[in-house]
Amino acid sequence: MKKIIFSDQQTNVRIDKFLKEGFFLDMDMARGEIIRAIKAGKITVNEKVVKPSYSLRGQDVISIDLEKKKEELSSNAKIKLEIVYKDENIIVINKPAGLQVHPSAVEKENTLANGLVAEFPKMKDVHDDSTFGWMRPGIVHRLDKDTSGVMVVARNQKTFNELKRQFAHREIEKKYVALVHGHLDSTEGVIDAPIARAANFKKQKIAEGKIKGTARPAVTEYGVVKRFRDFDLIEARPKTGRMHQIRVHFASLGHPIVGDEKYARKYLKNPAGTMRQLLHAKSLKFKLWGEEFDFQSELPADFASFLTKIE
Repeated sequence: MKKIIFSDQQTNVRIDKFLKEGFFLDMDMARGEIIRAIKAGKITVNEKVVKPSYSLRGQDVISIDLEKKKEELSSNAKIKLEIVYKDENIIVINKPAGLQVHPSAVEKENTLANGLVAEFPKMKDVHDDSTFGWMRPGIVHRLDKDTSGVMVVARNQKTFNELKRQFAHREIEKKYVALVHGHLDSTEGVIDAPIARAANFKKQKIAEGKIKGTARPAVTEYGVVKRFRDFDLIEARPKTGRMHQIRVHFASLGHPIVGDEKYARKYLKNPAGTMRQLLHAKSLKFKLWGEEFDFQSELPADFASFLTKIE
């Protein structure tokens, strides 16, 4: 059972819209699914069944009681995995841009998770106990759909729990490469700015002005690797793991990542030929069961060729 206390700063918001756009559920449920759950009494307000059109008021308590779905996570052998390394505990994958990590209400079959259980069927049982944990077998961290690069997944529950703990306690070193618009004021720096949900629910933002929910600390270290005429190639080292953290942080400085439509600035046009945000997970470094690991991922062809184009 999950409970959400509706802030008194927010008024005249329908409960179905609030839950759909607020990302309070364990899965990105379709609005129709949310409406059916409200009508079935699985989502209540102040312990009372309400209509999906109910307008939330300050301090309303929303109770969400959704049972685990009984359906199986489908395997999909058509999802080809580029495996960098594997042993009895972990699989390290070079994820291409355009591949979603786990199923959502919109995409249920063509994800990394579907490919994993096709090649490693026993991984279906490796997950946390959240409502939709079964849809994320072995997945201890994620990359955005259009972000490429190195990922580690766990092959057994013991390793899953340990890697989740390490990510939560910031014990794993992550490095990304990104191309940003313009030139940063400093060639090295730290962005220490908490992140929250934007007031319109549609994306994340630096916690200032109108926000929804709780602001969470977010820290990103960076260094400029190379300067081009209109862009900076940077290495970003996130010290926290907030959703869209690197994208939000650089957009907040007025230097969004090239190709990032969600966090673009109106006065900056993405160059022709950029089909996705030019953000790449370059490396992962961690220790596991007494062994040290350091995995690297080269820039994918689309990113590398764009750099050649602007050289």
